[in-house]
Amino acid sequence: MPSHTEENYLKTIYKLAEAEPGQDVSTNRIAAALATRAASVTDMLRRLAEKELLEYEKYRGVRLTPEGRRLALLTVRKHRLWEVFLVQQLGFNWDEVHEVAEELEHVQSPLLMRRLDAFLNFPTFDPHGDPIPAEDGAVRRPAHRLLTDLAVGECGTLAAVRDTSAPFLQYLDKVGLPLGAQVRVQERMLFDNSLQVSINEERTLVISAEVGRNLFTT
Repeated sequence: MPSHTEENYLKTIYKLAEAEPGQDVSTNRIAAALATRAASVTDMLRRLAEKELLEYEKYRGVRLTPEGRRLALLTVRKHRLWEVFLVQQLGFNWDEVHEVAEELEHVQSPLLMRRLDAFLNFPTFDPHGDPIPAEDGAVRRPAHRLLTDLAVGECGTLAAVRDTSAPFLQYLDKVGLPLGAQVRVQERMLFDNSLQVSINEERTLVISAEVGRNLFTT
């Protein structure tokens, strides 16, 4: 049974690998993601390699073994199910759930997670639009496009956020850009690539290119 710290490492490596498919994950990227020293990361990577949870070669980065990937997906699954529970059942806002779910994701009870999944009616996405892995590790990946990739006149539905930090989610709440909203690009500003978009054909909003690069649409 991996420790909480080991589960955090496996989950982080999985997410970094998903962000750049086909590439080994470097020690420096892991250190940056976990806000820790590269030397500490190296020690943990060696330990995980000894447990055959990842393949590690100095100066060449790491990749998860099948067992390491299974454990990483299990942790991701628990985290995202707890986020759904916190929002739907306990009234948490979507910018408040991450740290609480970070604690709850280490619960080691398969029966509890199966019953939580059933209680929530088997959700497939968390409150941020990220897919929830199935118990067997299968991950449903819908075809997403960044809002910035939509052409002028094109429509899409906000489906997920790339940036899940509290300040960004709070910004979306403040300007009224919830997941599920219908957006249509009305104009792209040549000066800075900011976008003027209509929201549900009811109002117009100008957003920066940075915001658009952090919103996925279907």
